[in-house]
Amino acid sequence: MTTHRRRIGVITGAAALLLTVTACSDFGRSTVGMLTFRAHDSPVEVTYANSSVKGCHPIGLPKGAAHVENNTLVDIVLYHSPDCAKEEEDRPDGTYVATTLSNVTAPDSRPWRSFRVIH
Repeated sequence: MTTHRRRIGVITGAAALLLTVTACSDFGRSTVGMLTFRAHDSPVEVTYANSSVKGCHPIGLPKGAAHVENNTLVDIVLYHSPDCAKEEEDRPDGTYVATTLSNVTAPDSRPWRSFRVIH
């Protein structure tokens, strides 16, 4: 009987913690975690921690980013333009990077210059 109650308590606590983290991500309006960007063949990284979920964010690398690590609780979309604009009607909107994943551009492709948070 005690073991059963303990299990229920642990499950209830875990569910409450998960709901709290999810709610904080939305109400706090931040990404809850870190996004790391690096230019092609460069050791220099730019990291954004707990970025706002609203608006377009320029990537602070002079030549743009070729590598991204999304260690946040939300998904992002990367853009080649500095203002998250769709460049041509027949091209996709951007590069989607889900939470806890990473992505790398092809060597001859253009770098990413901005990102938007999906929430």
